[in-house]
Amino acid sequence: MAAISASQVKELRERTGLGMMECKKALSEAGGDIEQAIEDLRKNSGLKAAKKAGRTAAEGGVFTRVSGDNRYGVMLEINSETDFVARDDNFQAFGDKVVDAVFASKSDDVAALMDDEMEEARQQLVQKIGENISVRRACVVEAPEGGVVGAYVHGGRIGVLTVLTGGTPEAAKDVAMHAAAINPMAATPDDMPQDLLDKEKAVILAQPDMAGKPEHIAEKMVQGRLKKYLAENSLTEQAFVKDPDQTVAEFVKAAGGELVSFTRFEVGEGIEKEEVDFAKEVMEQAGRS
Repeated sequence: MAAISASQVKELRERTGLGMMECKKALSEAGGDIEQAIEDLRKNSGLKAAKKAGRTAAEGGVFTRVSGDNRYGVMLEINSETDFVARDDNFQAFGDKVVDAVFASKSDDVAALMDDEMEEARQQLVQKIGENISVRRACVVEAPEGGVVGAYVHGGRIGVLTVLTGGTPEAAKDVAMHAAAINPMAATPDDMPQDLLDKEKAVILAQPDMAGKPEHIAEKMVQGRLKKYLAENSLTEQAFVKDPDQTVAEFVKAAGGELVSFTRFEVGEGIEKEEVDFAKEVMEQAGRS
């Protein structure tokens, strides 16, 4: 039997979108002939999944796990093409399987996570439900000594992990719920990215009431409005959703802790969705029938 090189497997994967194990098997059965392997794959259901790999998977679900001692937690986003499939028991079972693997490995390296066994499970799910499924991203957080991790998932689509220096698991979960609902841009004012501050400053300076102001007056106005912007968009400075009379920082302090960080996943964020003209699609199909 001809030896199968890593470059052959890579080429077949790139050309078909199939998993490493399936490509290895196809190449072995085809004696290392890539074109023959592709032809063979076209004759079975394997390539059916690869054809679906080109579809945009911007729906899906978020999965979380937190350790029994609340010292570390993980979060995962898995995408599907439709929200209907994301609610399917088979999709949920696959999500649980993958997030358990992230939890066990304490690694957010999705590429390493999707070994032959996991990729085979993904391919089987694609075959079963008829949609493209992709494991998009993962994160792992750990609390400092004496700290806690909290997790909250809203509607299966928005997930948040929070890390506190102290406090309680319940407080950490409440802060995660707040972040899921309000979607702050940064954990604290000091964490706000400079490019966002620069953009906001440019917006402020372009406002009509800034025109003709002396430089020192304009700078005071800018600083005042930037301070308000930071308060509205930094998690610690926001009014806590469960008690608007206190900020999130004050709520966490009352619980005996301090916010370290938060991570928020929302299904499909940053993915450019395809606009589908269903009427046109139906007409085209009718014309071919």
